[in-house]
Amino acid sequence: MLRVLTFGRYADDNFGGLERYVFELARGLQGEAHFTNIVAARGSAPDTELAGDTIRARPWVNLAGTPVCPTMPWHALRLHRGQRFDLVHLQFPADPMAHLATSLLPASVPRIISWHSDIVRQERLLKLYRPFLDRLLRSASAIIAATPAHLESSTQLAAARGRASFHVIPYGLDLARFRAQPPLAEEIRRRHGDRFLIFALGRHVYYKGFEFLIRALGELPQAMLILGGQGPLTGRLVEVAREAGVANRVDFAGRIRETDLPAYYHACDVYCLPSVERAEAFGIVQVEAMASGKPVLCCELRNGVTWVNQDGVTGLVVPPADPAALAAALRRLADDAGLRSRLGAQARKRALGTFTQEAMARATLDVYRQVLQPRL
Repeated sequence: MLRVLTFGRYADDNFGGLERYVFELARGLQGEAHFTNIVAARGSAPDTELAGDTIRARPWVNLAGTPVCPTMPWHALRLHRGQRFDLVHLQFPADPMAHLATSLLPASVPRIISWHSDIVRQERLLKLYRPFLDRLLRSASAIIAATPAHLESSTQLAAARGRASFHVIPYGLDLARFRAQPPLAEEIRRRHGDRFLIFALGRHVYYKGFEFLIRALGELPQAMLILGGQGPLTGRLVEVAREAGVANRVDFAGRIRETDLPAYYHACDVYCLPSVERAEAFGIVQVEAMASGKPVLCCELRNGVTWVNQDGVTGLVVPPADPAALAAALRRLADDAGLRSRLGAQARKRALGTFTQEAMARATLDVYRQVLQPRL
């Protein structure tokens, strides 16, 4: 069995797409690869080792929203001495200490990088960090991206070109639980009456664009928005709903349990991903909605988001940060049940045919074997 070291950013109930990817990959490769996952802890808790070979390292400082965990390299070297990792699978963007830990391991341990997104917001820090990033990229044996757009739109992968092999492997999920409608879905619909039901989900942070969706609701008097998740902007979003006069039509659902998520997708008429920045590079929630047979409305970010949700095929695409455009697309979907049904059916077909955990695991294992071929 292959022994893989990875750095999954976090490992708790409040995780995003990167964390979900690491979890799904490790579960999909059970029996073929054993993952050791070193992540950042939240808050000031001491370093802890969890079941399943997950280690939480305490951040000493938060740099531009990124936890810096100086004990990560120590954990990586200690564990490598004990069990000798076959390869390192690094997630990017990641804690800088994860990059340092990777560079301290012997050069004989191949490096694979999953490129989830360019660094988008921290441009000044990127200038300082770029030499270290380029050095890491030059050491990589393979780069994995979730869509062709991840590679085509990146401005930060140049150092790896001509050195590493490049692979497109879509994120895959265990989609079986999204196929059937749970009983809770009917309860959610009854709670909101006959309104056109919009569902959105994610951390309440700058690039998610939830404020524009809330403002769009002002032009849709028959619509109701269920907004799941929480984050540093939750208070501001509540204010936006009040300012827009739609506070009674925005249900701030908070953190939704994983077991309840399928019900929310099935209850809604349309799923909306209103993200406005390229930090949103894929949108795993789109796949979950599509697997539930729902059309998706997203924004054109010229990256992997609209490779997943195809305009006129699985949903609709509008310009970012444009409440009027969001409202017009939502009105079109609200007025045309046939369009919703057609897009939803095509969305489900695409999800089940392209974004499965099995396909992702199989393709990733092929990359592992190619990289390790000289040693096997």
